[in-house]
Amino acid sequence: MPGNFAVIFYIFMAIFIVMFLFIASVTIISLRRGIKAERRNDKSPRLTVRAKVAAKREHVWYNRRTSSRMSGRSEYFVTFEVDSGDRMELSVDGAEYGMLVEGDSGSLTFQGTRFLNFERDMQK
Repeated sequence: MPGNFAVIFYIFMAIFIVMFLFIASVTIISLRRGIKAERRNDKSPRLTVRAKVAAKREHVWYNRRTSSRMSGRSEYFVTFEVDSGDRMELSVDGAEYGMLVEGDSGSLTFQGTRFLNFERDMQK
């Protein structure tokens, strides 16, 4: 019986170590990708182009904490269509997302994949 316990213990430890290394690797890879994207955006020129709001979408992440409470967070994305017909989807904050309406046109300022500003045309 003591031999069986030792085998089970070593199997458990091996699984624990493999899972720990897997989770650590995924975390490190995600951090590196985020840092690389930020550096690429920092090196990109700031551009201002004529564009219109083509679409909006929201991605909600839910987190169940207890059986009676749920928490979550939202990410907001807006698809802009430039005069050439090309489209780009940029992440925006909640306040900007709420102010934009599909069909709005104006001047879009961005840097790489980073949204900076959208100045709407004045309606006449």
